[in-house]
Amino acid sequence: MDIKLHESWESRLSDEFEKDYFQKLIAFVKTEYASNTCYPLERDVFAAFEHCAFENVKVVIIGQDPYHGEGQANGLCFSVADGIGHPPSLTNIFKEIKQDLGKEIPVSGNLERWAKQGVLLLNATLTVRAHEAGSHQKQGWEKFTNAVIKKISEEKENVVFLLWGGYAKKKGAKIDVNKHCVLSSGHPSPLSANRGYWFGNKHFSKTNAFLNSNKMTTIDW
Repeated sequence: MDIKLHESWESRLSDEFEKDYFQKLIAFVKTEYASNTCYPLERDVFAAFEHCAFENVKVVIIGQDPYHGEGQANGLCFSVADGIGHPPSLTNIFKEIKQDLGKEIPVSGNLERWAKQGVLLLNATLTVRAHEAGSHQKQGWEKFTNAVIKKISEEKENVVFLLWGGYAKKKGAKIDVNKHCVLSSGHPSPLSANRGYWFGNKHFSKTNAFLNSNKMTTIDW
């Protein structure tokens, strides 16, 4: 598997790539892709790090697994490729943005446009077997993405971390809350959203208010 990241990440994560757990993880992923249908496409596994350079990171959104349906996952959490219907969680994200900021729901669910503005769209696990949610968990991806979060927390300041749901909140243990803004809420999945844990969190306007107060360009959600 070709580990392709923006050079700003390469220099900061190269030590991680040499570690025993990461070597075992990549061996596992290669075997899985060779013997099963897995998502996203191999070229998109590290897409979050290609589209958003370390220096540009202003916001981090933490997802869980990539989507496991055909053609959906594109390497950015909650995002789908152009021309693919919006999965339920993404639909609820767009509904909250409309409610919060008055923006119309876009035709495309491709969130590359957010990544290019400094939003790191990071899944805790970067790969998955087709139609088997959680199938690549506990193989080392979580350790790797914990290292990424820790690196951002240590080397940057005034980053907004959006933690949606219990899984993302656990990942938040690596964040220095004295240096960064951490916003938590329920997950945008229908199960959580319909119970009242998602809608009305106003995370998108709150993020922009924080960025604005720290003299940073806001995100065009």
